[in-house]
Amino acid sequence: MTGEAGREALPARTLESRLVVVARAQRAADYDAVLEVLVDAGIRSVELTLTTPDTLAHLPRLIERFGDVVDLGVGTVTDTEELSGAIAAGAAYIVTPITDRSFVTQARDAGVPIVPGGLTPTELSASWSAGASAVKVFPAGQVGPGYLKDLRGPFPDIQVVPSGGVDLAGAEAWLAAGAAAVSVGGPLLGDAFSGGDLGALRDRAAAFVEVCAR
Repeated sequence: MTGEAGREALPARTLESRLVVVARAQRAADYDAVLEVLVDAGIRSVELTLTTPDTLAHLPRLIERFGDVVDLGVGTVTDTEELSGAIAAGAAYIVTPITDRSFVTQARDAGVPIVPGGLTPTELSASWSAGASAVKVFPAGQVGPGYLKDLRGPFPDIQVVPSGGVDLAGAEAWLAAGAAAVSVGGPLLGDAFSGGDLGALRDRAAAFVEVCAR
């Protein structure tokens, strides 16, 4: 869905849930069991990272299995070849850890939402003015929710998704400060990709879903 200034809106389930789970696995084959638990707990948006080998090769299969109930995005995109591959594989959205206006143009031309990462006002403004769907404040743990109020001074309409070090209390605080969504990894996933208790994963995921639904 294309909005203001040709900006691609984030997928509806991502916007409504206000929560993106960042999944970093040792192997792409490990995604299935964890995704099944996350979906059961109410998670509706998961960012699969390119630091996990063969993520793009597995993405179409994962979309076929889970795509009716969860937005599957691709993150840690750092060059145009990876971006092209993620788009071709069917990513619901793209997340980058860096600011590069050409990435925004490439994604917009393909009609795919993109959330570029940055920390400084200059970086975040560059991506937002280029037409990013939202901007990822990364690493969010270095600034805190009060940073969003500061950003909204010069950039009143900017849509922010904090990422990096966002725990349960942090998620609640960032959303209260006006974040469009929060991006959460370790504090939610814990040891799920290294043989951890999947029942405990479900409980953690459900707790985040509840906080983000308030």
